[in-house]
Amino acid sequence: MEKTIRDIVALRIAIARHGEMDRAKWWNTNSLLGKVGELALSRGFPKTHVMARSRVAFAVASARSDEVFDPPGSFTLWRLPVELEDRIEDAWSEWLENPDEWASFLNQLEHGSSKNVQATLAALEIVSPESVEKASRLRREDDLKSVPIRNVGGSAQQAVELLALAHSLSEPGKLAVPFIRQEDFPA
Repeated sequence: MEKTIRDIVALRIAIARHGEMDRAKWWNTNSLLGKVGELALSRGFPKTHVMARSRVAFAVASARSDEVFDPPGSFTLWRLPVELEDRIEDAWSEWLENPDEWASFLNQLEHGSSKNVQATLAALEIVSPESVEKASRLRREDDLKSVPIRNVGGSAQQAVELLALAHSLSEPGKLAVPFIRQEDFPA
C-alpha cells in the first residue's frame, strides 16, 4: 500500500488515540483504541476489530472537532480533500483483509511512553523532522479553539503531518482544531 496513505491513516489513529478520555480528554471515547476497546470489540469482530475501532474513533473525533471549530472552506485531519479521502477508502478495503499491521501499530502506540503529541508522532516515524520544525512555529488563534496553518508549501503529506502535529497546541480537555484553508492546501 502506498506509504503516504498509510501514514495519513496512522496519523489519524495516533491523534484519535491521544484525544481519548483516558488521555487528553478531547472527545468522548475512552480507550477505544486501547486495551479496553480491544477487549470490547474483538469478540464481535475477531478479525476486523482494529479497523472498526478506528472508524468509530475517527467519527467521534471528527464530530467533536466540528463541534469545537468548523472552519468553512477548510480541511482538518478528519476532513481532507476528496482525492485523499477516496484513496484512503480504497486502501481501507485492503486493510480489512489483513488488519495485522494496524493491530501491531495500535500496540506500539499503546506502549509508547510519551504523552507529547510531537514526540509520539516522531517516535512512530510518521512525521518528518521538517514538519516537526514547521509545527513548532504554529500558534493557536485568540479564540483558543483553532490553529490556523498557513502557507503550507510542500506536499499534501506534509500538510496532513502539520494538521496532526498542530494538535499538540491543544490542552487536556481543551481541543484546538488545526485547519488549512482550501486555497493553502498543496495540490
